[in-house]
Amino acid sequence: MRTAQKVPLNTSKDGSIRIAGSRVGLEDIVHEFKNGATAEQIHEDFPSVSLRDITAVIAYYLDNKREIENYLRRRRNREVIVRRSIEAKLDTTALRSKLRNKRMTPVQ
Repeated sequence: MRTAQKVPLNTSKDGSIRIAGSRVGLEDIVHEFKNGATAEQIHEDFPSVSLRDITAVIAYYLDNKREIENYLRRRRNREVIVRRSIEAKLDTTALRSKLRNKRMTPVQ
C-alpha cells in the first residue's frame, strides 16, 4: 500500500503557489476552507480543481499550518504594496465616486 501522497502544488516564478493544472491559488482553497466550506463546496466554486486535489491541499494546509500562514501573510503584504503602488500612480477618486453612486442607486 502506498502511504505518501503527492501534494498537487506548483510554485511559479513570482513565488505564487497554485494548484497543479489550474490557475487556482493555494490561498483561494485555504480561504474557503477557513471560512467553513467543505471540500465538496470548494469544488463547486473551483470545478477546474478535482475534489481529490482539494482534499490533498486541505490536508497539506492542516499539516503545515505555520508555513502556509506565513506564505499567506507574505502574499497579503505583497498585495498591499502593489495596490498602493497602483493607486499612487492613478487617480481613482472619480471612478470610486461613480461606483459608490451606482451602488446606492436603487435598481428599478
